[in-house]
Amino acid sequence: MAVKLNENQAVVQNIRHGLEKTGGYCPCRIARTDENRCMCKEFRDQIADPHFEGYCHCMLYYKSAD
Repeated sequence: MAVKLNENQAVVQNIRHGLEKTGGYCPCRIARTDENRCMCKEFRDQIADPHFEGYCHCMLYYKSAD
């Protein structure tokens, strides 16, 4: 298992800019809760799932099986 940044640098730059503006909260989420702080709980749960492979909600991170 490996977690890496999206290979599309424009996406990474946009999401990082959004994270700066929100104080570290996912810019794709309205609620500013601990669960939505990057790396969000939803993606941490997906990382824990051995069968999940794919992007986090905002597409900043990608979890691969290798």
